[in-house]
Amino acid sequence: MEVNQYLEMFIEESKEHLQACSEHLLELEKNPDDLTIVGEIFRSAHTLKGMSATMGFEDTADLTHKMENVLDAIRNEKIHVTPEILDVVFESVDHLEEMVMDIASGGDGKRDVSATVAKLKLIESGESVVAEVAATAEKEVFVASTLEYDSFEQTVITQSFEQDFNALEITVRLREDCLLKAARVFMVFEILEKDGDVIKSSPTVEKLEDEQFDQQFHVAYVTKESAEDMQKKLLKVSEVEEVIVVPLTAEQFKYSEREEATVEAEVVDVKEESSVVPSAPTPKPAKTPEKAPTAKTAAVGNKTIRVNIERLDILMNLFEELVIDRGRLQSIATEVNHNELNETVERMSRVMGDLQTIILTMRMVPVETVFNRFPKMIRQLSRDLNKKINLEIIGAETELDRTVIDEIGDPLVHLIRNSVDHGIENPAARLAKGKPEDGTVVLRAYHSGNYVFIEIEDDGAGINRDRVLAKAISKGVVTQEQSLVMSDKQINELILASGFSTADVISDVSGRGVGLDVVKTTIESLGGNISIESTQDVGSIFSIQLPLTLSIISVMLVEIEKEIYAIPLSSIIETSIIRSSEIMNAHNQKVIDFRGKVVPLVFLEEIFEVPRKQEQDEEFRSVVIVRKGEKLAGLVVDSFIGQQEIVLKSLGNYLTNIFAISGATILGNGKVALIVDCNALIK
Repeated sequence: MEVNQYLEMFIEESKEHLQACSEHLLELEKNPDDLTIVGEIFRSAHTLKGMSATMGFEDTADLTHKMENVLDAIRNEKIHVTPEILDVVFESVDHLEEMVMDIASGGDGKRDVSATVAKLKLIESGESVVAEVAATAEKEVFVASTLEYDSFEQTVITQSFEQDFNALEITVRLREDCLLKAARVFMVFEILEKDGDVIKSSPTVEKLEDEQFDQQFHVAYVTKESAEDMQKKLLKVSEVEEVIVVPLTAEQFKYSEREEATVEAEVVDVKEESSVVPSAPTPKPAKTPEKAPTAKTAAVGNKTIRVNIERLDILMNLFEELVIDRGRLQSIATEVNHNELNETVERMSRVMGDLQTIILTMRMVPVETVFNRFPKMIRQLSRDLNKKINLEIIGAETELDRTVIDEIGDPLVHLIRNSVDHGIENPAARLAKGKPEDGTVVLRAYHSGNYVFIEIEDDGAGINRDRVLAKAISKGVVTQEQSLVMSDKQINELILASGFSTADVISDVSGRGVGLDVVKTTIESLGGNISIESTQDVGSIFSIQLPLTLSIISVMLVEIEKEIYAIPLSSIIETSIIRSSEIMNAHNQKVIDFRGKVVPLVFLEEIFEVPRKQEQDEEFRSVVIVRKGEKLAGLVVDSFIGQQEIVLKSLGNYLTNIFAISGATILGNGKVALIVDCNALIK
C-alpha cells in the first residue's frame, strides 16, 4: 500500500487521539475508579496503534501497544490506578507526541523509550495481564430493527449506554398530503438536536433534504430524554402522522475491537482529498453530562471535510486581489457616475462582503486547539513546584484567525507559567492567609466587537507594588522621580519591561528575566495589547486583546503632502480638527488638552521625512487620536480621506524593521499606501 498520500491525515489523526488521551488521563486522575474513562483512553490508544502499524511506524506502534496492555489491565480491574501508574502513562503519551512531531517534520519517529517501556512492563507484570482483542473475520455490521449499524456507530451507541444515555430508534411517518416534506424533516431534526444527538438516519440526511423518500424515515438517536417524551415532542410537529420510538438495549450490541488489518482496510478505502479521516476514530466523550458522547458529524458524514491550509491561504490571497479590484471599480464608478455601473458595483460589493465573511469564517479556529495543552502543563508544574493548582478553562470554543492562533501559544505558556510560579503561593502560605489550599488559575476567552480577549486570572499573591518599583529603579527602568507619579496600573506593567524579574531564585519555570517582554512584543506585533490588573494577596488578571483577523483590516486613510498613509481603525479613538493655537509645549514636547488629558502630538511628516514643497502655515490641524493600552497620542496629518477596508501586505524581506510601518496596501487607484504602526509611535 502506498502510505505517503495518507501521511498528513495520519499525523492529524494521531494528534487528535493523543490529545484525547491526555484529556482523559487528567479526568482519570480525578476519578481513578471510573473505568469508563479508562475505556476511552484504551480505544484512542488502540486506534493509534493500528494506524501507526499500518503506516510502518513500528516504534510508535510498539510503545502504544505496551501502554495499551497497562490500560487493558486497569479496565479489567487486574491493577488499580495510582498516581505512579498515571505518571508512567503520561510519560508514554509525551514520548508518543514527540514521535508524531518528529514524523511531521520528516523524521522516522524513532526515539529511545527503553526506560519508559521497562516501567510499563513492570506495571504490567504486577498482575496477570491478558490483552484480549477480538480478531474475527466476521462482517462488523449489526442489524437492529429497521437500521443497520457499522462498527463506528455501534461504538457510539455502546458508549452511550455506559454513560446512562438512552439509545432510541425513531420512525417518523408524514401525512400523505404533506407538501413540504423537507421542512417537516428540518423541524424534526431541530427538536432532536436540542435534546441529544442523531447517530444515523435512513434515508441519509442529504436524501431527506432533497425529499428523496416516501412518507417515512428512520433515525438512530442518543438522548437523556425518555422514549415517551420524545414521541410526544415529535408528534407536535405539523403534518407528522405517526411516531414510533423503539428503545435499544446494550444486549443488542456487541462491540469488538478492530485490529490493524481493519484499520488498514479503512485507510485503503479513503478517497484522496475527499475523506474526513483515514480511519474511523472513536468519538470524543462528552465534556458535560447533558451532551451525548458523539459528534453531530456522525449523522451527516460528508458534511465536513478536511482542507489543506495552503488551499485556504491561496483562496485568501485570491480574495485579497478581488478586494483591491473592488476598490478600483468603486473609484472608477465614482468618477464616471453612471447609474447602471454604480448599481452593479454596489451589488458586487455586497456579494463580496458576504464572500469575505465566509472566507474569514473558514480561517477561524477555536482557541481550544491552544488551550488543550495547558491542563497537562499545569499538572506537571504543580508537581515541580509542590503547589496545588486547579485550572479552569472558559470559552474554549471562541474562534480566532489561524494566523493569530499560530502565534499566541508561546505567549500564553509564558503567562501561565508566570501565574503559577510568581502568583500562586505554596499551600502553607495560602492557609496562613486564610485562602483555600488549592490555588486556581482561570483561562478565559471571549469575543467583544472585532476583538477576542484572552484572560489569565489567578487567586495568588498578586503583584507587590513596592518590590516591583524597587527592582525597576535599581535596573534603571524608571527613575525615583517618575515612580512617585506612577499609577498602580503603570507599576504593574513594569514587569513587561525587557530583562525585568522579581524572582529571587532562577528556576526552570521563571526568574531569568525573559518571557514577559517577549509576550508583549509578540502580542503587539499581532495588532493587540496586554494589560494587567492586580491586587496584592488577592490575585492578578493578565488581559490580552487580539484582532479577529490580520488579513483584511479597516483603516482610516490620511494624506500628508501627496503621500497617503493608512491608520488601523482598531487603534483610533477619534479624529479631531484643532486650532494651531491650542498646541502647547511641555518638556520639549508639543501636546494638546484632549478631554482633560494631556496628549502628546506626533507629526507624521517628521517621522516619515515627507518632503514639503512649501512650508504650511495653517490655522487648523487635522489630528488622529490613537491609543496603546492606556496611553494616548495625537497623529498630526494634512487631511482625512476616509475609512476603507484594505488588504494588509508585507513589505518583503528587503524592507524589514522599518520604524512605525507595519505593512502596505494597494489602493483602488493603484497607488501604494503605507500602514502606520501606532504602537511604535506611542511611548
